Amino acid sequence: MQFVKMEALGNDFVVIEGSTPDPGQVRAWCDRRRGIGADGVLVISGPDDSGAAARMSLWNSDGSVAESCGNGLRCVARYVFDRGWTDGPAFVVETPAGPGEVEVMADGSVRAGLGNYRIGSSVTASGYRFVSASVGNPHAVTFIEEPSGVDGVDLAEIGRLMQDHPAFPEGVNVEFAAPLEQEVFRVRVWERGAGETRACGTGAVAVAAVAYAQGRAGPAVEIRYPGGSLGVEIAGEAGWISGPAVSVFAGTIPA
Repeated sequence: MQFVKMEALGNDFVVIEGSTPDPGQVRAWCDRRRGIGADGVLVISGPDDSGAAARMSLWNSDGSVAESCGNGLRCVARYVFDRGWTDGPAFVVETPAGPGEVEVMADGSVRAGLGNYRIGSSVTASGYRFVSASVGNPHAVTFIEEPSGVDGVDLAEIGRLMQDHPAFPEGVNVEFAAPLEQEVFRVRVWERGAGETRACGTGAVAVAAVAYAQGRAGPAVEIRYPGGSLGVEIAGEAGWISGPAVSVFAGTIPA
């Protein structure tokens, strides 16, 4: 089976066409010592809707199915565009969370619409006050005033504990954010099914949406992850992200 390893701000994926992997295959491929190494697996196939260019399915590195992935969507967009599957740089990709509008820019970066977000209630856990948000998948966002506080958080421990919180029966992605300067936030993220990752597209929208709702920022912000910077735009009740998505290498998975 042929694969391409892709990454978007260090959020990395094994990308294949057509086949549906089982959880054991996903875990083996994503293993960073014995496999290819990735945060998840993306499968690209022909669309169900004739108006879309392709359809994407996705799995977390632990073998669980994921509903939404903003960085994964941007990688799929580059894959589809680079292979000439679409007539132009702007097109639609079907995702489990609904149609994703994407545009490959002249510099190779990708702008992607992640659909409508929803902001929920406040939740207190592990000594922090989180705000719940949905961007096709569940998030819990909290703000710390000092950027150094974000680095000092035991994110792995808190992320694991949050998976058993009664407010999130299906688990949750956890974001710690701090303001760096006007309209710029330093963020670390713990993704359910993958652990701490270098970046998260839906998490960036969740942070931006909560910041905007709380008056911490305007509708356009920069999210600085350990893996790099992601631009986020809040347009009405929808979120858009912009940033790089690149192929790293290609290979063959043994039968």
